[in-house]
Amino acid sequence: MRKSQKLTLIMLLIIAPVFLSGCGTYNTLVSLDEGVKEAWAQVETQLQRRYDLIPNYVETVKGYAKQEKDVFIKVTEARARVGQAQTIPDKIEANNELTSALSRLLVVVEQYPELKSNQNFLRLQDELAGTENRIAVARRRYNEGVKTYNVAVRSFPQNLVAKMFSFEKATFFEAPEAAKAPPKVEF
Repeated sequence: MRKSQKLTLIMLLIIAPVFLSGCGTYNTLVSLDEGVKEAWAQVETQLQRRYDLIPNYVETVKGYAKQEKDVFIKVTEARARVGQAQTIPDKIEANNELTSALSRLLVVVEQYPELKSNQNFLRLQDELAGTENRIAVARRRYNEGVKTYNVAVRSFPQNLVAKMFSFEKATFFEAPEAAKAPPKVEF
């Protein structure tokens, strides 16, 4: 073998593993990114379910609690913001506002014992509670996917491939500060 052929072979032996490793890293990042998107789709499915249940829930409570107009307006406005949100951070913020408004609505419900005995209300409340549990599970899974993806995007040497192909950190679904305080029930 000539010297130039040996040099070409040595360069190929050095470059090939680096290239193959880069391809593997890229494919891993794509897979993790798609996992985050799929997990977000599950969150959105459950948020949509809640979004669809809210008008029925509000109307049922309205029949009993006519003087609590302010709470209903806030729930309705928060629901409208959810429908208008376009980006994931906007959707997270809008849904956190809706969660807060629903918490205030639940406080109102506690003030009307005859409402709590209504079968339609109980069915809706169970549906909403089940949906809130599904949302919590979907959020947790989404955040787990975001964590795995973000670690991969920020870890060396994957971060070099991530920067080269514009893989950006994903946004966690975090509860607002207001949601950390327990609602106050007054009779």
